[in-house]
Amino acid sequence: MTTQEYIEEAEKSLLHTYNRYQIVLDKGDGVYLYDTDGKKYLDFASGIAVFAFGYNNEEYNGALKEQIDKLIHTSNLYYNVPAIEAAAKLTKISGMDRVFFTNSGTEAIEGAIKTVRKYAYNKDGKTDHEIIAMKHSFHGRSMGSLSVTGNTHYQDPFKPLIGGVKFAEYNNLESVKELITDKTCGIILEPVQGEGGVYPATEEFLQGIRKLCDENDILLVFDEIQCGMGRTGKMFAHEYYGVKPDVMTVAKALGCGFPVGAFLTNEKAAVLVPGDHGTTYGGNPLACKAVSKVLDMFADNNILENVNEVSAYLDTKLQELCDKYEIAKEFRGKGLLKGLVIDEKVPVNQIILKAMDLGLIVISASGNVLRMVPPLVITKENVDEMIAIVDQVLATF
Repeated sequence: MTTQEYIEEAEKSLLHTYNRYQIVLDKGDGVYLYDTDGKKYLDFASGIAVFAFGYNNEEYNGALKEQIDKLIHTSNLYYNVPAIEAAAKLTKISGMDRVFFTNSGTEAIEGAIKTVRKYAYNKDGKTDHEIIAMKHSFHGRSMGSLSVTGNTHYQDPFKPLIGGVKFAEYNNLESVKELITDKTCGIILEPVQGEGGVYPATEEFLQGIRKLCDENDILLVFDEIQCGMGRTGKMFAHEYYGVKPDVMTVAKALGCGFPVGAFLTNEKAAVLVPGDHGTTYGGNPLACKAVSKVLDMFADNNILENVNEVSAYLDTKLQELCDKYEIAKEFRGKGLLKGLVIDEKVPVNQIILKAMDLGLIVISASGNVLRMVPPLVITKENVDEMIAIVDQVLATF
């Protein structure tokens, strides 16, 4: 079939909830993707910050193939070895105490919401508690995660959402203080906002929120789904700030392509008991084998060292673009989560399409931002290749 025939076939049966780019991806190798016509693309999206180790990684693929032949699913009525091993590794590397494996980041957020509400319920037996979330945040599209997502564009068609959610200004500690009452049970935020425009939190903001939570016995939830798992140059972005959450959500690169997520808690927040929460597929042997292998590969392959070295080089090259082109206003982010802010007179999607024509896959973020979330194994040579294409595209404007 031709590319167009594939697309036409897809549109006959898939629910049209995505405005997909007009290519059909067929295979990947390393940091490159190939479409059904054989065209090669340098991937600076990595499945939206998922494929940390690139494509067709023999070590990763081999571990999953071995588990497929052994045991795929049992349900949570029983223990399984990969889940036990993955939980031990994930709690150790995160410094958290307990983990619940989910099938996605959105489900991890749902678990976090239930955790903070149950914590408050255990204290006073009331059900009128409130959560403070951030404007311009993104936590998912299920009804619970959408309720704490600070963008009415996503919310409006699906209201009423769950109640008791207030929104503060990101990086504005006073706006958080103004919303705290004796009903506040949790504060949720991303240490680096991704979809919202690639905004890192300030140290004053995160440390101030941690202090507020301690003073008021409020649980602090960090959404590390996009900015965690080595993306910023540390295993979790909050490590830059010297603060720890009570609850943390992870996904995306946690499984490096396998659909798996998790929410973790400290002992204080480990309040969910049998009957409170569950999942049929979450934590099954195949998913947890992926998690276990990913965590081993982070340690064995010096991934964080590569992120820090290559991201410093990327910063230099992005600054050169900003110096060269007026429409490249600035760049921001941490590690290999970067956003290049484009002047609003040039819609960022035009740049994405032109780059795709030239063999580069990049994505956008809110605020007319060109978002770059490549595999964590990219090299300086890959950065040069990306910059050359973006330079060529910007020159056309």
